[in-house]
Amino acid sequence: MSAEQSKNDLLLLTVEQMARADSDAVRAGVPAVDLMAAAGKAVADAVQERWSPRPVLVLCGPGNNGGDGFVIARHLQQAGWPIRLAFLGNQAKLSAEAQYFYQAWQGDIADFSVSLLEQTELVIDAIFGAGLARPLEGIALEMITAMAERKTAICAVDVPSGLHGSTGQALGMVAPAELTVTFFRKKPGHLLFPGRGLCGELVVADIGIPASVLDEIEVNVWQNHPALWQQNYPWPRLDGHKFHRGHALIFGGETLTGASRLTARGAMRVGAGLVSLAVPSKVWPIYANALTGAMVSKLELGQETEDFEELLLDPRRNAIAVGPGAGLVAFESVRTRKIALAALVTERATVLDADALSAFASDPQVLFDAIAGPCVLTPHEGEFARLFPRINETANGVMQDKLTRARLAAKQSGAVVVLKGADTLIAAPDGRAMINTNAPAELATGGSGDVLTGFIVGLLAQGVEAFDAAAMAVWLHGAVAADFGAGLIAEDLPDHLPKILNAFIQQQALAREVR
Repeated sequence: MSAEQSKNDLLLLTVEQMARADSDAVRAGVPAVDLMAAAGKAVADAVQERWSPRPVLVLCGPGNNGGDGFVIARHLQQAGWPIRLAFLGNQAKLSAEAQYFYQAWQGDIADFSVSLLEQTELVIDAIFGAGLARPLEGIALEMITAMAERKTAICAVDVPSGLHGSTGQALGMVAPAELTVTFFRKKPGHLLFPGRGLCGELVVADIGIPASVLDEIEVNVWQNHPALWQQNYPWPRLDGHKFHRGHALIFGGETLTGASRLTARGAMRVGAGLVSLAVPSKVWPIYANALTGAMVSKLELGQETEDFEELLLDPRRNAIAVGPGAGLVAFESVRTRKIALAALVTERATVLDADALSAFASDPQVLFDAIAGPCVLTPHEGEFARLFPRINETANGVMQDKLTRARLAAKQSGAVVVLKGADTLIAAPDGRAMINTNAPAELATGGSGDVLTGFIVGLLAQGVEAFDAAAMAVWLHGAVAADFGAGLIAEDLPDHLPKILNAFIQQQALAREVR
């Protein structure tokens, strides 16, 4: 697989973009009936790979998802599986291709009824596809509710019925699938929670849509993966020295001193040539005794901002991190604001996390107006709500989806926004976005976000563009945690990073040999 092909495989298509890919494929000469035939066969093949023959109920809806269901039923029946099929809708309103497979079905066609679930061991959910924009109702809702209550094994076609393919939001009741088979490319809703948890195992099937249709579709959302940015990773140069690898400056507070120390260790491990901490003078011994690989500078009481600005007079300190452990007491927040603004006015690459974000909660526009150079904001959902209250407002009790919120925040602030969580989202002001999928549950531990800030600032110090630096750091953060496994604590993240980086180097070397 070429690097370009791998990048194409990581593209995520919205519901509308996937519909265009379908129609463009038909215009390019691929018959719609062939696409439906291939989709149905792909699902039937995936079912047979996962399960042994058992009583199956195929639920066909009124659209092309239902047409796929008729194809699936035929293939499984021909393979000797006991099949029952139920149809919801009006045959006369089916598309031409769905009508064709409706008429080709040789078995009985029942109306939807909860009683059909009796003596059923597997349900093929081909009721509604990714484009559904309203909650389920009527007998469809009754069926889905009964399936969820009975914990029936489900294979979903494209998405579980009731899940929005572009957002991952549940539009009411959704029965979780054990297997979801989608076509051509994944959609954001497959990777964003709750959708990711509702899809179960995800299979992407090739149904004959030519990749060339992507040339006419403006795609700017990807699944985060090294294939997208590995060519920009800042590996050390053989003829380089420490200043070639940048100098990260980190502000540390006096109460939660461990936070910024974790940030410093993260920056060092990810490859920054030099790392400095600037800390209040009264806690200087704590930092100096704990960190042997970083330089620690004193900020004198009452003139912390001025001392920090003096450190910034050296242009070699080219990346700055403010926030971890900075403190939320009133005087600390005021100081943190001043230091963050001092960093931003230099227009050097800056990461603001944790307490630096909360410090601007009362007037976030002051922060946004100050952002002129490369900047990364790394809020969790609580910090995001404080910094972007208008974006987080709900309409009729429903909050906008995570992808939309992160993109709006990036555009409003002028910064790259890393909206953290199990499905961390990286969004740039120009609309580009990546969804991260490799983070294990073990990352939910105190201090892990501080290390992530260190990874980001360390990569920024090495000259990586802000969006790429955030994507690299988030992926490495997840990869380290996944490899380490159970028992992970924040200190393990920087210490275990070299193993992941060395494996990364070996993979790149092998790829070059293959080429």
